[in-house]
Amino acid sequence: MNSRASCFLLGSLLLSTTSALAESAPPAAQPDVVPHTQPRQVILIIGDGMDEQQITIARNYLQGAAGQLLLDRMPLRSSVQIQTTEDRVDGKPVYVADSANTATTMATGTITSIGRISTSAGADENLTTIAELASAAGLRTGIVTTSSVTDATPAAFATHISLRLCEDAATIEDITYHGIPLGNCKGDLKANGGKGSIAEQLAQSQLDVILGGGSARFEPMAEGETISTLDLARRNGFEVVTDAAQLAAASEKTTANEKLLGLFAPGSLPVRLMGEGGREAELPKRSWLNYLHPYLGSVALPSPMACVPNPEASSVPTLRQMADTALERLSAANDKGFFLMIESASIDKQSHERKPCGSIGELEQLEEALASALAFAASHPNTLVMVTADHSQAAQLVPAESLFSEFPIPIFTPGKVARITTPEGGLMAVNYATNNFKMEEHTGAAVPLFSNDEGLERIPPFIQQSQVFTITRDYLGL
Repeated sequence: MNSRASCFLLGSLLLSTTSALAESAPPAAQPDVVPHTQPRQVILIIGDGMDEQQITIARNYLQGAAGQLLLDRMPLRSSVQIQTTEDRVDGKPVYVADSANTATTMATGTITSIGRISTSAGADENLTTIAELASAAGLRTGIVTTSSVTDATPAAFATHISLRLCEDAATIEDITYHGIPLGNCKGDLKANGGKGSIAEQLAQSQLDVILGGGSARFEPMAEGETISTLDLARRNGFEVVTDAAQLAAASEKTTANEKLLGLFAPGSLPVRLMGEGGREAELPKRSWLNYLHPYLGSVALPSPMACVPNPEASSVPTLRQMADTALERLSAANDKGFFLMIESASIDKQSHERKPCGSIGELEQLEEALASALAFAASHPNTLVMVTADHSQAAQLVPAESLFSEFPIPIFTPGKVARITTPEGGLMAVNYATNNFKMEEHTGAAVPLFSNDEGLERIPPFIQQSQVFTITRDYLGL
């Protein structure tokens, strides 16, 4: 395993506990001629790690096997090929991605390498993002997420750094985990001509709305300053809110020039659902005789579990509440339009930890935010709503009882498995088996893309991930 991949793997663990120099794909369709008399909006919703397995698991639990999600009722459904390259200018393709490089591809139209935030593979050059293009054209911009706002996906739309782990001013020069060096971003220090850590860049960004977790990342002193990164954001014109009541009050304000920064947890926001008793996927229990020979003895699968509400989730705003506030603030007295990225982040994070109930609850949050986005689009013409994922993830829906269970030998799924009792009385088995480490890894399948009516005849049935950028850019007329 190369050092960059090792850094990403260990870095993901750290975060859970708190091609070529890239060519842009051609546009999916001919650019629109945008009327100057009417604003246009793009709402891009990203379910981190939301592949077809995750959607199916959530559908079975939330709506039943015969039911439909809101996603299923959208007018357009496409498929997106993930794109990644080695960390060199003339790098070869890499077939399994991470959130940093895939979010960069959607934000900039450029293929880059694992761990990079809107910087190019090998050459380490800054790549202009769709949010930056929109701001420069006078449109408003925002990011909303259930992760830390400094996490890879939101960061890629507004910041530029060589390694996703350089989230704040205190860690940018040396990132370690239990004595293991994970890298640094010394070249990104302001003193060295860089833009500083992700938090510092967000604090000084042109974004109009930033909502999510990550308050701990804004506590360190900003480089070259005598104030914290949070005070740096205030100096840059951000109103700062830290709880649901303050967010609700901010929703009522419609002053066009006010910027809003909401930080509702030290790191990622608590998830909505959890396994009863904190349970996650578990290893099947094998008898000693089965260890001697796989055809002998017996194997017991983990007992079924229920998904229950996570009491900690009530302490923070929902994704829908944050999305509603962002839509209100971005659209108020706005004759230019806006770009908004909304991320349901813990579909991925909970899958890394083998916690299917958490992923299900997070996809439910995405559905609620999507309902708000579609309601907004229904009352605001020229609004393109797209829902997609950055990459596929661990979590595989497997038989609750093996097809070969009648054979006189013990047959069981490898890896760790959670057997979930669904509201309709079924038993759903979710398997995790990408590695033998503490955290699961991403997988390399294509991911779905959904759109409202505005995507019809603009989005083909199959696209490259870089075309998410070109579709957005062309729709906004940038």
